[in-house]
Amino acid sequence: MNPPLAILASPVHWLPAEASRSAGEVDALFLGLVALSVLLVVVLAGLNLTFILRYRKGSKAARPPLRIASWKLETLWISTTTVIFLGIFAWGAPHYIAAARPPATTYDIHVTARQWMWDIRQPNGRREFNSIHVPSGRAVRLIMESEDVIHSFYVPSFRLKQDVVPGKQVTLWFEPTKPGTYHLFCAEFCGTQHAAMGGSVIVQSPADYEAWLQRGDAAIDTVARGRRLFTLHGCAGCHAAESRFHAPQLEGIYGRQVPLDDGRFVIANEQYLRDAVLDPQREIAAGYEPVMPSYRGQLNEADLLDLLAYLRSLADAPLPPPEMPPAVHPQP
Repeated sequence: MNPPLAILASPVHWLPAEASRSAGEVDALFLGLVALSVLLVVVLAGLNLTFILRYRKGSKAARPPLRIASWKLETLWISTTTVIFLGIFAWGAPHYIAAARPPATTYDIHVTARQWMWDIRQPNGRREFNSIHVPSGRAVRLIMESEDVIHSFYVPSFRLKQDVVPGKQVTLWFEPTKPGTYHLFCAEFCGTQHAAMGGSVIVQSPADYEAWLQRGDAAIDTVARGRRLFTLHGCAGCHAAESRFHAPQLEGIYGRQVPLDDGRFVIANEQYLRDAVLDPQREIAAGYEPVMPSYRGQLNEADLLDLLAYLRSLADAPLPPPEMPPAVHPQP
């Protein structure tokens, strides 16, 4: 078979290369929906043409009264389409749920979107711009934020797209399967240079990736930078154990439950700590006054990532003892 006919005979060649574990499942669902849509269009177009030609004006075709109750036809049509829609839902829902629930052990990489570039930070602190190196055969989770407007992280070969919204941390995970270089796009209009906001995802074997990770300039110690920012912006003046101000102790708080003044409990994850820095009045810890100022505009996304890295490093520190109210001695 010559190449043009081979391409027509294999619709999958119309799509980008499959380079992630979920790409084949997404393609199967996509092609299934296309086939169902084509079938529906053919059936409806055939019925329309049949009735247009057979019962056109002047046609001698018989037009007897309808011999079946219309409600039976309506019931058949509604029941059939409902079963089809539920079947599509049952087919697609597991893939959606799997995409929203990353495995327990993922390789985390931070991605910051800004006009008009992708700023990537590897786990050891090494930074990239508009390119992401990842190991093949391993679940990779991208933790993404935007510094300005809505962007959209899109890798066609992985069949993945995720909007990156300012003020909110979003995640996206995938498992690359084929070493190679794949296109990265921003799929949301983000300004005058939107078309230039592209890049690449470079998938390497685990050994090659580890070798690349250790090459080049020494990685910046993000924890040390975060500790320096913690002191520079006066956080230690209230949150340090020896501080005379009444503020929550941060040692051992990451990943723990935090009681709020409205009776709720929240997990002190990265989103909670980010909100506590940028919008401290949103959720007030129980037993504390809402006096912490906002650092919005004083810290950029790179600073926030360093600060959060430092707070994560305190996760294994022992929790401070609960604060006791001062003793009250009766007056003589």
